[in-house]
Amino acid sequence: MAKTSPAEFVRQVRQEVSKVVWPTRKEATITTIMVFIMAAVMSIFFLGVDKIWAYLIQLLLGLGV
Repeated sequence: MAKTSPAEFVRQVRQEVSKVVWPTRKEATITTIMVFIMAAVMSIFFLGVDKIWAYLIQLLLGLGV
């Protein structure tokens, strides 16, 4: 494998970075909001699942609720 000089490496990196399609501010904002919404929805879902499992396990072990 041929060694790449530091200057050639920097040129290659700049060339690859120029190919990147960066999101607009609006796209980044909408994506961020969606991530927070999905995190909240999933945390509520798993809270509910956890409560159901805790209730069922307490019933099975006879500890009562």
